[in-house]
Amino acid sequence: MNNNTYCIIMAGGFGSRFWPICKDDSPKLFIDILGTGQSLLQSTFKRFECVCPRENIIIVTNRIYVDRVREQIGGLLPYQVLGEPTRRNTAPCVAYAASVIHEMNPNANVIVTPSDHAIFGMEHFIHDIELALQVTEAHDCIVTVGVRPTNPNVKYGYIQFSEEPADPRMTNLHKVITFTEKPPVEMARQFIATGEFFWNAGIFVWSMPTLRKAYETFLPNIAKNYFALKTSTSQAEVDSVYALSESISVDFGIMEHAGNVYVMEASFQWSDVESWDSLYGVARHDANENAVVTGRALLYDVKNTVVHVPSNRTVVLQGLDGYIVAANEDTILVCRRDNEDCIVKYISDVELMSSRVKLKK
Repeated sequence: MNNNTYCIIMAGGFGSRFWPICKDDSPKLFIDILGTGQSLLQSTFKRFECVCPRENIIIVTNRIYVDRVREQIGGLLPYQVLGEPTRRNTAPCVAYAASVIHEMNPNANVIVTPSDHAIFGMEHFIHDIELALQVTEAHDCIVTVGVRPTNPNVKYGYIQFSEEPADPRMTNLHKVITFTEKPPVEMARQFIATGEFFWNAGIFVWSMPTLRKAYETFLPNIAKNYFALKTSTSQAEVDSVYALSESISVDFGIMEHAGNVYVMEASFQWSDVESWDSLYGVARHDANENAVVTGRALLYDVKNTVVHVPSNRTVVLQGLDGYIVAANEDTILVCRRDNEDCIVKYISDVELMSSRVKLKK
């Protein structure tokens, strides 16, 4: 473990696709989505504790979730949890945390990662990240992690890469050609057919000098305002910077323009876990292809179904094929897995029904 390594965990997002177990006041990063006994945020933090010192991990979240982060991960120092006053996408988020790291170590090697993804195969993960860190410590470049696609998922970003390895000694490292965010399904199919595309896992590794140069070159206004922030900066000053900031992602703002971006093919398994169907895809299945993630379930003539109910609840199901069965303490969702795009409508209808009930009272 290298003391020069730092990690920025981006802990934003809503997670409404995992309704009803996730809501605006409780996004998926705070929930035990995978049924492991840990939230996704806790799992992410624990994962990167194996790569860098605990005190070198900075979590950036919405200000309303700062206390929740500290509840889930105890013993964090004041600078380790940064609260954003408003959402401005990932580029400002990373710049805010980078300003704090730069104050402590201007030559740091920095990993940037989402807080709510699933990783399987820890030994492979640690190996890949440490290899990426070796590359960025020695070279002025950005290394992103790519995952070999298994289906034309239109919710993921795609990275086109040069077929020739960037270094004969590292056959899994390639020069990036293009980034494409959430392509149409036919385009995604074409990408996969070429064999020249990875899914974008959203993990970036770069040294602090490379990071700052990239921001100053491609996002000069963000660089000017955010890199002036310090650990002693008042909340009012942070609010002022965010109020004037553009909203843009690292991918759009930097990665699509920089000429020194490389992609490392992951040797571990990865999932964005962005929907019930994707959870079904990574969860353990029984003989009938059912995934009972949490809760107690008695299944009769049930197959291809995902179940996620409170651990103290028992659910009895009969005659289902390809369904989502999910519940919190007051709401139960039962719908077809291939119809989960309607969940946004269900949320709206439940809220409307609740408001009518309140009016009657």
